[in-house]
Amino acid sequence: MGGMQALEWAVACPDRVVSAIPIASTARHSAQQIAFNEVGRQAIMADLDWNEGNYYESNPPARGLAVARMVGHITYMSDESMREKFGRRLRNKDTFGFDFSVDFEVESYLRYRGTQFVNRFDANSYLFITKAMDYFDLANGTGSLANAFRNGDTRFLAISFTSDWLYPSYQLVEVVQALRSMNRDVAYCELPSNYGHDAFLVDVAEQTDLVRGFLGSTFEKVQ
Repeated sequence: MGGMQALEWAVACPDRVVSAIPIASTARHSAQQIAFNEVGRQAIMADLDWNEGNYYESNPPARGLAVARMVGHITYMSDESMREKFGRRLRNKDTFGFDFSVDFEVESYLRYRGTQFVNRFDANSYLFITKAMDYFDLANGTGSLANAFRNGDTRFLAISFTSDWLYPSYQLVEVVQALRSMNRDVAYCELPSNYGHDAFLVDVAEQTDLVRGFLGSTFEKVQ
């Protein structure tokens, strides 16, 4: 969502945004991205404790929100990163339990992530935030994505990651192509990574160098 905000601010307030750095983002959600969000929303709304959103005087829909977080967390990782981190290792046992308790390390990890999320996030907020992300379309009302960048002289640095299948590189490439069609100042870099969408939180060294150089050149231009 942060990348969407950076793009929206650059388009809505071009006279106030000198530079923007959208990382692992998009100008609009694809059908797959909307689908993942919908699974999370349905998990929350299927929890009887959701009570049409009126749960603040009773129990929150903890189970539904935990499942939504589990689904979301899967999309942040890549197949390779999950193989490296978990493989098919069992959790505190030598053989399958043949029941519905935790067998695999990855199951334990996802349940932990889901439980931790419930303690720090509101279910209704999850519903509205994901819906806002699905509704977002940078080209809305402009006729085309290129037209969205017709005003201002904001400089852009767009960064994506090779293993990010939640926000694949082609989506930022579309933004870059739209900017270049309008002769805007834009640099693009696709960084190699095995961490999926999580790469923007994990692979910080190369990002730091790119951002430092970009902001340094931006500062020189505005002097």
